Amino acid sequence: MTAVPVTQFGARLDAALDRFGSLCVGIDPHSSILAEWGLTADAEGLARFADLCVEAFGGVVPIVKPQSAFFEVHGSAGIAVLERTVAAFRAAGTLVLLDVKRGDIGSTMGAYAQAYLDPASPLAADAITVSPYLGVGSLDPAFTLAERHGAGVFVLALTSNPEGPQVQHARAADGRLVAQVVVDELAERNGLREPLGPFGAVVGATIGTAEAELDKLNGPFLVPGIGAQGGTAEDVRRIFGAATRAVLPSTSRGALAPGPDVTALRDNARRQLAEFAFLRA
Repeated sequence: MTAVPVTQFGARLDAALDRFGSLCVGIDPHSSILAEWGLTADAEGLARFADLCVEAFGGVVPIVKPQSAFFEVHGSAGIAVLERTVAAFRAAGTLVLLDVKRGDIGSTMGAYAQAYLDPASPLAADAITVSPYLGVGSLDPAFTLAERHGAGVFVLALTSNPEGPQVQHARAADGRLVAQVVVDELAERNGLREPLGPFGAVVGATIGTAEAELDKLNGPFLVPGIGAQGGTAEDVRRIFGAATRAVLPSTSRGALAPGPDVTALRDNARRQLAEFAFLRA
């Protein structure tokens, strides 16, 4: 039996951005959001929140980013909701970037990769976030499985939290910033694949100046910090310059604020898509 060719994540993401526009909606059901939506802070409230998000954003935005931790706090019932939510978004034609920020070595990293990137897993997503601070090479099990199954991996590079520069702006033995090492190693793995390689970098919208050469990545950028955290379209334009076609502006609180009204959530997402239309112009 002939194997069916796998469409790599970079190509699927590029097609989704062409179809819907540039926006990643963070699905972050922390207790304050559940309360604002009039929902209980338990598995039942979580499930209702997730269903409303699927109804509002599924088939409307190119990609969503569920934060796994906010599901995990509800135990096995929360994980069951996450499994159902990931599958529902993907069935609606919206890519799912599961925000897990895993980082480990050897067989443990391999098990994390299998949990989130193997199509046979109940938690299989289109892409995940990972942390490179055991060395980018420690993430090879995730890169390998992503290649095999046409998935994506987004690696923390220049985050917008105030503690980030302590590590990310440190210098490697060859003088490069640690963040630059991360970008360069991802660029090597992406190669010259078109339209985008499957391996992306997480670069915050509120970092000020990039401090690293980003245009060599040939992969997508996940850009959190839009909206409530202060990041703007102009920040994105300034930080990424010629690389803006590969940018995924990410917002959670700003996207979820109109909830639980599905129509208001959807209209708000479309306004934000319009705000970042210049990224694909």
